[in-house]
Amino acid sequence: MSGEPLSQKEIEDRLRELPGWAYEDDRIQRTYRLGSHLAASALVAHIAVVQDELDHHSDLTLGYHSVRVSVNTHSAGDAVTETDFALAERLEALAPAHGAR
Repeated sequence: MSGEPLSQKEIEDRLRELPGWAYEDDRIQRTYRLGSHLAASALVAHIAVVQDELDHHSDLTLGYHSVRVSVNTHSAGDAVTETDFALAERLEALAPAHGAR
């Protein structure tokens, strides 16, 4: 995976493939809504496993029925890279198993 910053156009093009994700404050972000706090907590635990597998970590905010994910690549000057999109794609595959929408 490339650690090079993506252009604004590249980010916009990639976001079209990830409904629910947005580019804001030099990060890609998404909030997942879940049916309970327990489900949200379980999603956070599974996200942590994926992040460790990829050795790439996002900022997570656990809410009552929600999980907010916000990520960029620190080693690329806090820019968005392909690595961030790889993480987002893995999370999109994982979230439905938790009932996230």
